[in-house]
Amino acid sequence: MIKKTTTPIVPSLLLFILLLSSCSPAAAGAADSKAGADSTAAGATAEAATTTTETTAATTAEAYADTENAPGTSSAGSDTGAAAAGTSALSGEEIYENLYGGLRDLYAMETYDAVPDYFSERHSDVDYGTIDEDVEYWSDTAGDYKYCNVLLPAGYDESQEYPVLYMYHGFGGRYDSHVHEDSILQTLYGNMLSEGLAVPMIIVGADMYTDILAEKDGKSDAEMRPCYDKGVDDIVEDLMPFIEERYPVKKGRMNTAVTGVSQGATEALAIAFKWQSRIAYVGSFAPCTGVIPIPFSGNSFWSWPILDDLTLESPQTMPRYIYLTVGTEDPWCIRSTAYYGEVLDEKGIPNQNDLVEGYDHGNDLWELGHYNFLQKVFLDGTE
Repeated sequence: MIKKTTTPIVPSLLLFILLLSSCSPAAAGAADSKAGADSTAAGATAEAATTTTETTAATTAEAYADTENAPGTSSAGSDTGAAAAGTSALSGEEIYENLYGGLRDLYAMETYDAVPDYFSERHSDVDYGTIDEDVEYWSDTAGDYKYCNVLLPAGYDESQEYPVLYMYHGFGGRYDSHVHEDSILQTLYGNMLSEGLAVPMIIVGADMYTDILAEKDGKSDAEMRPCYDKGVDDIVEDLMPFIEERYPVKKGRMNTAVTGVSQGATEALAIAFKWQSRIAYVGSFAPCTGVIPIPFSGNSFWSWPILDDLTLESPQTMPRYIYLTVGTEDPWCIRSTAYYGEVLDEKGIPNQNDLVEGYDHGNDLWELGHYNFLQKVFLDGTE
């Protein structure tokens, strides 16, 4: 059985959570602006870690008959009806083990509750890669040009192919909020790569805003929300084809990941479930209401649902790794983060949902989320 690692929510905190109904758009925008600043998050000792639950990766005797839709193939999910009918008797955890039972168990790997100081600091002997800034591409979804920042890893070689992680900012941010020269993410990833804690990958700072760029500044927050949600389609229909044409990338869902913070975490989770045949890894750090209908969310624009539900399209599109996390001091998104995990649990979809003591809605959690996530993505086949 695949089990997820969680930190128990104490009763006193539950009483506080019940008072929360949704994220505050204005405050979350302010938090993301702070997250875009060029600052270094405070780390703790390397020994600090959450308790990891061991899992039993039992391989079932009967594999899928449809081998063309094996993990990593771009055709996954093309015959979802037949695939689902053939495996309807399997639980979500059994489906996961059929797909990934022979691979490393990502849910059993250690998860930390602090980033060691070393990884938050710049070092003279470390290569932090290069940033392609303000990269322009045409988006049919937006009906205009959009921009992204692209982090190329240390030792980048155009003759080699790399997996790709797409990263989304929060409400009020931009494509360059977290992927820019000397950013927290560049520093963290460069140090992790140099220490062998992550694999070489291309990281794309994507822009959620997907509409006519000249009209952006005149829009209210309520008008911005639909423009952000259109980014759920832009990533697959416009941005990914552009990145795959311009850079030497490995294609297929097992070579594609998406992360996001705050509102970007909302969009990232929605992206991963709408485009299951294209994306296998998702990191959603303090997601707000708005991914799916939530009973306690109210009717504000902040909670307009992107998807009807978190539903598995096909056994072959079971996500490889879902990582949800939020801090105990987060004023807006504890309850929504917990709810998404509950829905996934009810459907038997393996996931990890961590409540981390002492973190709020800002840089420290964004750094910690990526520190844990980057250690687990794209490991298959690297040894």
